[in-house]
Amino acid sequence: MLVVAFAVSASIAANAATPKRMRAEKSDSLQILFVGNSYTFYNNLPRIVSKLAATQGIKLAPSRALKGGETLKGHLNHEFLPKILAEGGFNYVVIQDASYQPSYSTADVRKDVYPYAHRVDSLAKAGSPGVQTIYYMTWGHKDGILHHKTDYPLNHTYAGMQERLKTSYLEMAYENGGICAPVGMAWQKVINERPDIELYSLKDRYHPSKEGSYLAACTILSTILGHPFESDYFAGLPESTARYLQKIAGETVKDNLSLLGIKTSAL
Repeated sequence: MLVVAFAVSASIAANAATPKRMRAEKSDSLQILFVGNSYTFYNNLPRIVSKLAATQGIKLAPSRALKGGETLKGHLNHEFLPKILAEGGFNYVVIQDASYQPSYSTADVRKDVYPYAHRVDSLAKAGSPGVQTIYYMTWGHKDGILHHKTDYPLNHTYAGMQERLKTSYLEMAYENGGICAPVGMAWQKVINERPDIELYSLKDRYHPSKEGSYLAACTILSTILGHPFESDYFAGLPESTARYLQKIAGETVKDNLSLLGIKTSAL
């Protein structure tokens, strides 16, 4: 049993570290690029967003610049992201930094996060005039920051880490003229209202479960739409759970349009 458990764990770890970079074929679909790491490729978040969008009559073609544990700085140091952004043709670019990085002190975030978020945003807009950049606000780890931990005390609990991430992502969106997908805010609402719904992967308590990825996808699509939606695509979840997560995602966006930088319905 220990050998099997180790093999499964090693397989998951290897998957999380595998680069996932690809450009979608050009078509009549709206082109969306996901820039991030395992928080985006776990449970194939881009596919869930696209499947949900299809139920709203919207065709999305997702491209991916994803690598486990990668930061925005790391993506910019790899040839793929600058190249694909320069090629352009994107309607949306979803930007997600490493799960821990924007939860650090203001000084550290100003030095290690904001400049690279601005660079990705600038390259996206240079290559794709009119593109909408979307900052994917992630969630606090269930037990606060445990890996990449520093002496900074405000991210040592879930609540403290969530508040730091919320501030950092809202500021990234504000400073760059983008909008923010409030996944972390929706996540916190579910935790408070429905603790029976497990949003975290139980293997590590910070990656998303299938429910967590579905909530993230619903929140990202509600952000693109600028309003709540209903869908019959449940991604294998019980209908009641999926519809509740759709509701929370939509309400979180609708109740915070100004905070998130969403001026009008995009579609």
